[in-house]
Amino acid sequence: MTVKRPANPLALALLGLLLEQPMHPHAMAAALRERQLDLTFKLTTGSLYDTVRALARDGWTEATDTEQVGGRPARTVYRLTPQGRRSFAAWLDELIREPAQEYPKFLSALGYLGALGPERAAQALRERAAALQDRIDRGDLAYRAARQEHGAPRLFVIEAEYAGAMLRAEQQWVLSAAEEIERGTLAWPEASADA
Repeated sequence: MTVKRPANPLALALLGLLLEQPMHPHAMAAALRERQLDLTFKLTTGSLYDTVRALARDGWTEATDTEQVGGRPARTVYRLTPQGRRSFAAWLDELIREPAQEYPKFLSALGYLGALGPERAAQALRERAAALQDRIDRGDLAYRAARQEHGAPRLFVIEAEYAGAMLRAEQQWVLSAAEEIERGTLAWPEASADA
């Protein structure tokens, strides 16, 4: 039997959380935000609940219990099914082994950098580098909190290490390109020099 793969990549994060322990959707959202995975996965209340329902409908997860705190509505707790655990592992194996063609907007925009003109392009790149530094700082803070304050094993936050490395590499490249533009060592077409 072929298991239907979740359409929303948020399912990866939810399944990963359920691999650690059963939880209700509200706790899932809180954990994703705490680990700053809401920067990696588009997280809205609607997408979260739709994905939770889809995972249960397709047999990846199942409701196990309800929790009620005070006068709040009862919350359904979910866990991975044995089939969900196997399917999740197979999906992860494929995603890690096989590089997928992705279509980042920044890469697309770089193809037309010349349209900005040198001064504006350098300014835009430097502004991006500053924004990347902010993300790096927030990610480092969250990583340290997860490791030191919450005692998360490195393996549970290894994606944060990778994300930080990618942000640092991008920032280094962006700053290098801005410096080349400012030094005049990156050739600029005459037609776009005054944009």
